[in-house]
Amino acid sequence: MRQPKRRSNPFKILLLVIVIAFLVYVNITIEPLTPTLFLPSPMPTTSPETYVAEAIELAAQGKYSLALQAYNKAILADPQNPTNYVASARLNIYGGKYDQAIENASNAVLLDQNSSMGESLKGFAQGMQGDYLDAEASLNRAIELDPGNSTAYAYLSIILSNKILIGDEVLGDLDKSIEASRTAESIAPTSLESHWARGTVLEITGNYDEAISELESAVAVNSNIAELHITLGRNYRFLEKYDLAVEEFTRANALNPNDSLPETLISRTYSSIGEFGKAIQYAEQAVADDPAEPYLYGNLGVMYKQNYEFSRAILMLKLAVRGGITPEGVLVEGLPLSYGRIVEYYYNYGLALTELGYCGEAVDIAQSILQSINEDAIATYNANFILDRCYQKMNDLQLHKLPTPTMIPTWTPQPSPTPTSAPTVEPTATILP
Repeated sequence: MRQPKRRSNPFKILLLVIVIAFLVYVNITIEPLTPTLFLPSPMPTTSPETYVAEAIELAAQGKYSLALQAYNKAILADPQNPTNYVASARLNIYGGKYDQAIENASNAVLLDQNSSMGESLKGFAQGMQGDYLDAEASLNRAIELDPGNSTAYAYLSIILSNKILIGDEVLGDLDKSIEASRTAESIAPTSLESHWARGTVLEITGNYDEAISELESAVAVNSNIAELHITLGRNYRFLEKYDLAVEEFTRANALNPNDSLPETLISRTYSSIGEFGKAIQYAEQAVADDPAEPYLYGNLGVMYKQNYEFSRAILMLKLAVRGGITPEGVLVEGLPLSYGRIVEYYYNYGLALTELGYCGEAVDIAQSILQSINEDAIATYNANFILDRCYQKMNDLQLHKLPTPTMIPTWTPQPSPTPTSAPTVEPTATILP
């Protein structure tokens, strides 16, 4: 038996044609615009090398903050590469950011224990923060790892020279500094670090003209390092080329505006030539940069005292010597009596107190100096001067009381009139670099 034929259904055929047409449309028009299902979308990525190239270009232009941002991106893209940490630490040093330099250099050493340059940069940053013991250990380790590392020798020389400049040297430091600078020069005679090291050695040995020549050569290699300009300016001051000194300190301040040291040095430079109004202006700017630093109040107080503004001098020097809280609520720790700059603040505090007849505190200051700082001729002279003046005043005048803390002036005092009378004759401390 034969089965009967099925008849075609035109509606089904039409529906099938419509479905096929729709699928073709989707395949041609929509599907190319739709991401592939179940596969990750392709993301554009930047290689670490691209960030490093960008950082190198920015650093060459002196744009260290932007260069460091680029290096940070390179580190995020390749966190196991010690080279980028070393490069970042070097730029931190150029910018005076020694905490960050230590951190980056330490990371480089952690990733590569044989990184001589990492140890060099860490040691230099430690030394610039006054941590001389660790600094010398790191720099000697760098030299052990690579005896041909001229930067390590140069940095060791600079740190030892800085110790000598501030009076913290021990026996043999001078010879070590000279030898290290010579070694750096023999390995890399034209490098920035070798010129820098030779300049600081020549400075501490009193060869200021030669030091300036070396430091100018270093600046010619890289003019964007604030510390170099400070060192160069210091040598100009020694030669009494005050205009050039102020120029260098001003350049340093422009490169690192948050650092109070350039403004402090400018204030001392103007003070040394009798321009006390300008000296006060820059000393106040230094205080604004670092309002918790007692040395800056001492410096400002000395400037006020030299300009015969004894009330303001007393209040600033009291913050430096005794400590206290500023009107803005900043706690200032007092400086214990010691040789050097600190005793200068103490006897100027005593002298200012004496000028206004506040001899109770002044006598205490003088006696403390005579008991503890008896090897400083200038300090002992001023202490005896205070005692003589106060004993005379005790016989002639009724003693006053000290100003109260509420009398502390604001940090924007009105300009002081030029003094018309001669100052009391007394020796003054040599302005230290």
